[in-house]
Amino acid sequence: MVRKDWAEQLPVVKSKADLVYESLRKAIAQGDIAPGERVNMDELARTLGVSKIPIREAVKRLEADGLVVSRVHSGVTVATIDVTEMRGVFLAREAIEALIARLAAEHVTEGLLADLESAQDAMRDALGAGEVVRLPELNSQFHRALALAGGYRILGELTEQLLMTVRRFRITAPMDAGNWRQVVAEHDAILDALRRRDPQAAEDAARTHISSQAAHEVDTDT
Repeated sequence: MVRKDWAEQLPVVKSKADLVYESLRKAIAQGDIAPGERVNMDELARTLGVSKIPIREAVKRLEADGLVVSRVHSGVTVATIDVTEMRGVFLAREAIEALIARLAAEHVTEGLLADLESAQDAMRDALGAGEVVRLPELNSQFHRALALAGGYRILGELTEQLLMTVRRFRITAPMDAGNWRQVVAEHDAILDALRRRDPQAAEDAARTHISSQAAHEVDTDT
């Protein structure tokens, strides 16, 4: 039997398909390949210096993630996101992030609080400098750190998946500086509750944050 502590020391070796998958996933998240845009498999293989086999394997994984759509006559395109789907995404985020915030208030460490404050400070600085393009990734960093403070890997994975969908939606419906200022203020409320180790206040602040963004971005009352 292989000892667990020894096995955990082994390096993670990524295949070409893994690297292609990660590269494409990042490009889709950042909007380098826009929703509805066709993915040129031949050009991608040449650019990344790989054969079509790892490209096809990566595309299958992306299709399972719902990030691309493969059709017989039109090839592979980046999946689009409609408002109806986004309403569901925000409903899921509200439930999950409220739970995460409650758990985080019960278990957060000074180190994780520092990570959250660092992400929040970076968002405030970017907003003050008018660098709105940096805000989506900084916002993702804040929510990743919050999920980590929640203490459960599955909640982190769900958060990452939902953040990816939100970021892709915002490529076609970008947020303005005023809304980003509101996001920063709402993050402050979550942080304040975490510093006080107040689970109910943290849960309430997280719900308010997500429902506020949903109302702004997808008009959930219609």
